[in-house]
This record gives sequence, C-alpha cells and structure tokens, in this order.
Amino acid sequence: MDLGLKGKRAIVTGGSKGIGRAIAEGFAAEGADVGICARNADEVGAAVAALTTKGVKAFGRALDVADGDALSAWIAAAAAEMGGVDILVCNVSALAVGDSPATWERSFRTDMMHSVNAVAAAVPFLEKSGCGSIVLISSVSGFEVDFAAGSYGAIKAALIHYAKGLSRQLVAKGIRVNCVSPGNTYFDGGIWQTIEKNMPDLYNSTLKVNPTGKFGTPAEVANGVVFVASPAASRISGTNLVIDGALTVAV
Repeated sequence: MDLGLKGKRAIVTGGSKGIGRAIAEGFAAEGADVGICARNADEVGAAVAALTTKGVKAFGRALDVADGDALSAWIAAAAAEMGGVDILVCNVSALAVGDSPATWERSFRTDMMHSVNAVAAAVPFLEKSGCGSIVLISSVSGFEVDFAAGSYGAIKAALIHYAKGLSRQLVAKGIRVNCVSPGNTYFDGGIWQTIEKNMPDLYNSTLKVNPTGKFGTPAEVANGVVFVASPAASRISGTNLVIDGALTVAV
C-alpha cells in the first residue's frame, strides 16, 4: 500500500530513541522528511545522521519539551528547514507513575502541556498542508485502570479526550487528529528494561498477563502511527488506536 507520504514533512517529539525513533524511521522509510527533538544532543545528532541515510531530509534539535518557548521555536525551525509541516506526532512522556505532587506536575507539564503547546505551534503550518495530521501518543494506562493509575494514567486519559476534541475543532482546517495507545513496549533503555532490572516481580507479572506472551516492539507501534498519520488514513480522525496485542479488555 502506498501511504502517500513521499515528500511529506513530519515532526516527532522524543524522536531519538524508542517508539519515537521507530516512528521517525517509519516516516523516513516512506519517503517523508523528518524533524525530531529530544533532550540529549548527541542522541539527536546520531538519529538525524541515521535518518538522512534513508535519502530524506532530517532536522533535529536538543531541548526539553516542557519548555514551551523552546518547543515552539523548534517547530518553527523545523518548518523553515523542511518547507512546512504536514504531520505532528507528540510522543514524549515523563513516565511519572505515582500520586505525589511531583509526579502530577511532571506528567502535566511534559505529557499534557507539551502536546498542547506543540499543537498550538504546529497548527498554522498544518492548515496549509492540505493533508494535515496530528497523532498524540497516549497509553493503555489511559484507556484502562492498571498499576499506573494516578498521575500517569489520568494524564494519558486526558490526552485521549484532548485528541477527540481537537478532531472536531480542527476538521474545518483540514487537519485530522488521532491518538495511539501502546501497550507494554520493550526496547533498550526503555522503561520496561529498567523495570526488568529493578522490579523483576512487576516485570514478570506484566509479561504473564500479555496474551501474546511477549511485550511489543517500537516498530509495531510505529507502523500504526505512520499509517494513521498518513494520507492513506484520510477518513480516520478522532479515534484512539490501541496497539497492545489484546492486552486490554475494555470495549
């Protein structure tokens, strides 16, 4: 299937590793130029270098997405570098599981407000696209109650609601908005690798309840994100795509 992404311009927050990196690579593999950001400058540089080997233009900048001004400046710079923006993917999470003032603040500033600020900065470019698309990365923890109930789960649920509202608000501008909610996803340097090393009981119990008997991969999540963001999904807006290997049981 031709996803219609050749020559399009996608920007991905947290695009240097894990799910974000897989999403950026997925866009590049389809011929789209890609802009990424992340906190570590060396990792951003390495990711940009790898993306350019796919024959597309890549742009990157190191920043903390919780800094709204820096985030907006990166989006404007990416648009200038690539000649516009067709797709925005908000992927960064503080992974702040807990119920303390600190975890609520981190979840709100990073997961929620980085998405709100990124959308506000990107919409002026997306509405000129003709195929503008926004994808917010939530989680199954925002779709069902699990061990991450509290700040993480509640803010992830808020992202699903926010995406649904945006889909109605931005439809007249020709911009589609969707959410993608991954289940347990394992990769080097990721949260589940950390849990495997430091909280083996939680790791093993979580693995046991996955019907597939394994965790997902970043590429499996990225495949869904790239499709739903693409012009091939032109009629899909306001949905929450759950990519979890039948883990969740809610209807």
